[in-house]
Amino acid sequence: MRRLFAASTMALLLAAGAAQAQVDTASVDAAVQRVMPEVVAWRRDFHQHPELGFAETRSAGVIAEHLRSLGLEVRPGVGKTGVIGVLRGARPGRTVALRADMDALPVQEATGLAFASSATGTYMGNTVPVAHACGHDMHMAMLMGAAEVLAGMKDRIAGTVVFVFQPAEEGAPPGEPKGGAALMIAEGGLNDPKPEAIFGLHVVPGRPGSVFYRPEGFMAASDRVDIRLKGKQTHGAWPWRGVDVIAVAGQVVETVNTLTARTVDPTTTPTVFTIATINAGVRYNIIPDSATLSGTLRTFDTAQRDALVARAETAIDHVAEAYGATAEFGVKQNAALVFNDPDLSAWLAPVLTEAAGEGNVNPATPPTTVAEDFSYFQQVIPGVFYHLGASPDGVDPATSAPNHSPEFSPNEKVLPLGVKTHVLTALRFLERS
Repeated sequence: MRRLFAASTMALLLAAGAAQAQVDTASVDAAVQRVMPEVVAWRRDFHQHPELGFAETRSAGVIAEHLRSLGLEVRPGVGKTGVIGVLRGARPGRTVALRADMDALPVQEATGLAFASSATGTYMGNTVPVAHACGHDMHMAMLMGAAEVLAGMKDRIAGTVVFVFQPAEEGAPPGEPKGGAALMIAEGGLNDPKPEAIFGLHVVPGRPGSVFYRPEGFMAASDRVDIRLKGKQTHGAWPWRGVDVIAVAGQVVETVNTLTARTVDPTTTPTVFTIATINAGVRYNIIPDSATLSGTLRTFDTAQRDALVARAETAIDHVAEAYGATAEFGVKQNAALVFNDPDLSAWLAPVLTEAAGEGNVNPATPPTTVAEDFSYFQQVIPGVFYHLGASPDGVDPATSAPNHSPEFSPNEKVLPLGVKTHVLTALRFLERS
């Protein structure tokens, strides 16, 4: 009887100890509020000093310096300009990763912000304006804030948190075979320590304070498509004496649109195939001998994607042949399907609700055809990627400026929520039995 009583008492003590080990939400709230002045300052600094993919040297330096000041193990230069920080808790336990992207876009900013970018960079050999037109400045600042909050709770943490600051999310720059996520993985960035799960977020148009995602396929796989047509140059007044690649290009666009609309069931998975550039000719009355087209393919099913690519290549060859031209067709993947682990997705919903409040989390939002190379991390580690609504106050999310537009200006009021979701996701994952 005494042994049974002792065992029961020990079990109660252990249970009480486990309960005490959980960091309460009020402590997280207070810590988040303390770091907010820094988070806002970092966001605005990054916004004024944007850098293109694999050129994020200044951003990486700011991040690495901050992580070192917190006592983290810091590895810069992972995936060219990526930074990894490792926070080891006071006791051993699980390992979880949190990720933010770093790169900006070749976009001329038109937000009118006091801290708007006037920076330039080099893209495809040209000097271009550069701006954080996708919100990555917000992402870096939020994860830096989360690192500071979690480092301040180190003595209460059992386990390890890996902070991943990733370059070149917007795709591999011209001449680079891999984008940031794929390159960090190839260089063993997440091998030591190896996380059991990875979580990431993105600011998008939406009601400020809302969080949304879905299990399984959430964001589309993205392929770049390049088509080169070869014909025969001739006078614009004598098209029959050459091979008109302008006419062929027009038929190619129609073919791509028709194939997508008429051979893919839109009720199964969304599919978007867009030809976005056509380049040909130098003079109004000369039909050129070549034309190049490029576009993007967004899909949610690998087999469906492969079948559509095969049909498109065959059909484009036939179109070119009918005119006496030739066609070269190339496809390069920019991002894989963002596939949210179903079990982790279900587990995460109450954690995000703890951060955002009741009624502010939708774990069953429709899929979106924009893409994210967070997907490559999910191919090697179970993970969940979620969105934070960040439309300006008083602006309908349906009409607020989208990511990648010159006017995109996410609401700074969501910065505390982003820090808090990062912190609670890491803490609650490490506290799992």
